Amino acid sequence: MKHRIIVAAALPAALAAWHPAAAQDDALLERARRIHASAPLVDGHNDLPWEIREKAQGDLSVIDPNGSLPQLHTDVPRLRAGGVGGVFWAAYVPVDRIGRGAAAFALAQIGLIKRMTDASPHLELARTADDVVRIHRAGKVASLIGIEGGHAIENSLDVLRQFHELGVRYMTLTHANTLDWADAATDTARHGGLTRFGEEVVREMNRLGMLVDLSHVSDETMKDAIAVSAAPVIFSHSSARALADHPRNVPDDVLAMLKQNGGVVMINFYSGFVEPTAARQMRGMFDVQRRFREQHPGDPQAAQRAYDAWRRANPVPRGTTATLADHVDHVVRVAGIDHVGLGSDYDGVTSLPVGMEDVSRFPHLTAELLRRGYSDDDVRKVLGGNVIRAMRQAEQVAERLQRERGPSQAVIDVMDGRLVRPRR
Repeated sequence: MKHRIIVAAALPAALAAWHPAAAQDDALLERARRIHASAPLVDGHNDLPWEIREKAQGDLSVIDPNGSLPQLHTDVPRLRAGGVGGVFWAAYVPVDRIGRGAAAFALAQIGLIKRMTDASPHLELARTADDVVRIHRAGKVASLIGIEGGHAIENSLDVLRQFHELGVRYMTLTHANTLDWADAATDTARHGGLTRFGEEVVREMNRLGMLVDLSHVSDETMKDAIAVSAAPVIFSHSSARALADHPRNVPDDVLAMLKQNGGVVMINFYSGFVEPTAARQMRGMFDVQRRFREQHPGDPQAAQRAYDAWRRANPVPRGTTATLADHVDHVVRVAGIDHVGLGSDYDGVTSLPVGMEDVSRFPHLTAELLRRGYSDDDVRKVLGGNVIRAMRQAEQVAERLQRERGPSQAVIDVMDGRLVRPRR
């Protein structure tokens, strides 16, 4: 009797396993994994370096990405399980560092990313599009560096050039706050987009071959940068505003501009930027963060704890894997299949769609795209082909511009009319 009960109890599970829908899901997931093996998935934005700095003061012996890190979204074993071929690690610089050593802070984060890469047999630093392809073919994950926050250059093109020399391959023009030369999406606009010096920052990034990242910037800054840039721009971790009405997302008129520019919108996974109700709830999130920083001057940990408590008291709907695929669909409809990618924001966000809880889950999104009828070739574009193409075009533009002109000698005080001349 005991054995008969066990068999009877197991029967529903066995039937479920043979259900046609379950079999189809398994087939799609296996197909997704084959696509990941055939071409690199490049994640446009991952904040693991910030978590290591905040939780372990940058000590890789305390938080070792080569081992299991279940308290975080990212570790090397899960990157490999998720079929990730490349990651733009964010060298994030908090806005409270404006005027307080932002460049030095960025240098420390770049150093951490390089130490993290060197310490892993499965990671390798990439500086070019060809590097990404080569490293993926070798069975490793390409480490790329992106600076999050143009305040890191401290209004100096010489600092920008030094960052590029160290391997930085994109810079997000602003973070949450408006800068001296660029308006942010989540702060008061002061310039109507880019100032003359801001335009020169874009031109110099073109000359260097550094991708111009427009996540976090205002609509007018987006449009100014696209108008000025001779190379494709990217949005390293933004989604479609038509689906989720948050200022961090990209409006349709800007999406349409990407057809001419060649740029790429890399879909952010944060629930507050992709799930419509959550986006409405989170519209003021950066204002809340700013208020807590003002309440805790000089104590960023206390400000973060206050924000975390606020988030727990204000939960948002998470969305699902299908929610992310909806954003991919929308960008494809408006801009085209050549202009969409993935920029997860893993380890930089507090809420993720159900089914996309960490970096191992990328194949499940790929399977959802396949379920919707995307071809294997189109999926390869979404996963990484588009951003690799944008990188390659930016490198080609840089080669041409470097033959035509030398480094810009522009100074913000002169270009933007801020120079105060001494009286005689």
